[in-house]
Amino acid sequence: MSSTQTTEDGKLSKGRLGVAGIVFFVVAASAPMAGMTGTVPVAAVLGDGVAVPGAFVFVGLILLLFSVGFTAMSHKVTNAGAFFAYVGRGLGVNMGVATSFVSVLAYMTVQFCIYGFFGAMMSFTFAELGLDLPWFVWFLIGWVLVTALSLFSVDVGAKFLGVLTSFEVLSMLVTAIVILANGGPEGLNFDASFNPSNVFVGGITGTAGIALSFAFASFIGFESTAIYGEEAKDPKKAVRRATYWAVGIIAGLFAIVSFAMMTGMGSSDAINQILERSDGLANPAGVLFSLAEQYVGPWMSTLMQVLIITSLFAGLLAFQNAGARYFFAMSRGGVLPKRLSHTNRRGAPSAGVWTMSIAGLVVVGLFAIFALDPILNLFYWLSAVAVLAITLVEILVSVAVIAFFMKNQGANVWQGKIAPALAAIGMALAMYLILARFNLLAGTAAEGVDPTLPESAFALSPLGWFLVALPAIFFAIGLIVSVLDKKENSSLTKDMVS
Repeated sequence: MSSTQTTEDGKLSKGRLGVAGIVFFVVAASAPMAGMTGTVPVAAVLGDGVAVPGAFVFVGLILLLFSVGFTAMSHKVTNAGAFFAYVGRGLGVNMGVATSFVSVLAYMTVQFCIYGFFGAMMSFTFAELGLDLPWFVWFLIGWVLVTALSLFSVDVGAKFLGVLTSFEVLSMLVTAIVILANGGPEGLNFDASFNPSNVFVGGITGTAGIALSFAFASFIGFESTAIYGEEAKDPKKAVRRATYWAVGIIAGLFAIVSFAMMTGMGSSDAINQILERSDGLANPAGVLFSLAEQYVGPWMSTLMQVLIITSLFAGLLAFQNAGARYFFAMSRGGVLPKRLSHTNRRGAPSAGVWTMSIAGLVVVGLFAIFALDPILNLFYWLSAVAVLAITLVEILVSVAVIAFFMKNQGANVWQGKIAPALAAIGMALAMYLILARFNLLAGTAAEGVDPTLPESAFALSPLGWFLVALPAIFFAIGLIVSVLDKKENSSLTKDMVS
């Protein structure tokens, strides 16, 4: 199907994406290069040390359990709203609408926070080349490009992300393979990085919890596979395969590359090396970049400094597409004004795209107007909110899967009951860890509190408590909207059946 072929207004283009295209959107959303440079060094120093690779494996297993029930539902419901449609079918329309509000909060805040990181990285990088522009100018340039690309057919975005993501993943894998083949100063120490006793050292409420909370945060976006079901060539098979591929790729990539980083520095001295290579965590990206330069060559370090920017841009495009489709689905179901279900001749949810873009311009613009830092404030505050919101939604989906298959056929006991129940327990653990370490994730510790200490759990500033409450506030608003609007409930029930 040509990307120039027209599509009926109010409908997404059909048959545009295969499994690979959906996987590219999802892996791009996880921004693996940004995760390796920003998450791993901090999680190692403040968390469970060289056992960070094992933390990624543990979290990946929990998300695979979640994927079992999640993909079983995808065989019953094909809807661009994905999560809210699943919850609506399992727990009722009111809960589905409430979930949709939390989901929108998650996708909007994660995109806005990446805009801050993108603008800052562009400003730092080009300042070194002699072009010194404020981060907000670079945000505007990125904003224009992301909006324009999102208005094309979805397969155009998938191809673009495919190129960016392939280079990003390939550069990290090449570096990891070279380091592992070399063996580093102490050789391969699988026990130090993957032994459960090391992964959970310090306990869930202590250092292990810190590492696991960062690991859970690194997977945000994997669940967006179902959002593209209506545009997939074979929705029933594509969503399931893409979900497992995405979780496997993200978990495997993070585990392998982080293990290579620890090997390259030597397990016994890795923490000291991280602090030295990152200037005391002031520049966490310096860890991977310096290892790439040491083991592969200066050219790889230079390439990675470019690819981290394309990684962030790919994440922006992925979440823009996901958020736009959520607005489309909510509008089509009667939750939001009907005009937001408008699609252009390419089959893109253009009204949703512009809603995401305008909201981003307003929110990020406010941070710039009040001279708030694009990383310390915009990125850390909103990324923590996004992770908390999506975790809440994933718990609701797991419970909804169980409720749905208690009353309907289409899944065996493992798919419809055991796996989602285990996933709900695992995601509840994730929720606890994120709440307990929110002061560290968001940088909103109470005055005089050191968030890196185990005893600092739940010690939040007033701003921190407000940010923590945002998902609950959006859930309550959605619930009230649904309860008060009976006409909307009728319309949305029909949409959820599709």
